[in-house]
Amino acid sequence: MPMSRVITWEVSESEGIETAWVDFDDDALRGRGRAVGTVPEPYWISYELDTAEAFVTRRLRVTVESAGGVRRLDLRHDGAGRWTVDGEHLPGVDGALDCDLGLCPLTNTMPILRHRLHLASGEREFLMAWVSVPDLAVLPARQTYTHLGRHRIRFVSDDFRRDITFDEEGFVVEYPGLATQLGGSRGHGPLGRVP
Repeated sequence: MPMSRVITWEVSESEGIETAWVDFDDDALRGRGRAVGTVPEPYWISYELDTAEAFVTRRLRVTVESAGGVRRLDLRHDGAGRWTVDGEHLPGVDGALDCDLGLCPLTNTMPILRHRLHLASGEREFLMAWVSVPDLAVLPARQTYTHLGRHRIRFVSDDFRRDITFDEEGFVVEYPGLATQLGGSRGHGPLGRVP
């Protein structure tokens, strides 16, 4: 049965806050989120994330508003490994299965759920289509996730390393130095559009 969650995180790295509305089942998720940050500059962000089966990213749409104006991103994955940004091919991330929206705890969930790394031992390396915030540049990023036990995962990317705690459903509870879950609610069935 489809489940729904509303999750709010304090995002310490941006000195802000984010709320995500998520519909998910055993094979896919759909999320919408809004966040406000003050570092490196005050900004407001909204995003929509859709995955295909096995939690493979299908599309990420992002809008950022700051003193510099409004920026938009439409990142798409064709299901066969090819990525486009606003309709232009982005060969540097071809082969990746996931997007990773910077400062967004929700986008750590897809690879965790695909491989059940929050529940079972293992280590996986991923190529990600990483989106920096607030400028929305898309770059390739190699990331390794290692199960440590008790819903804890070691995240490594280049010289960056954090031990992240996830809940039983695969959502970030504590990401040291980045985000802490403040609370949320659960339900059955789709949430519909974010207001």
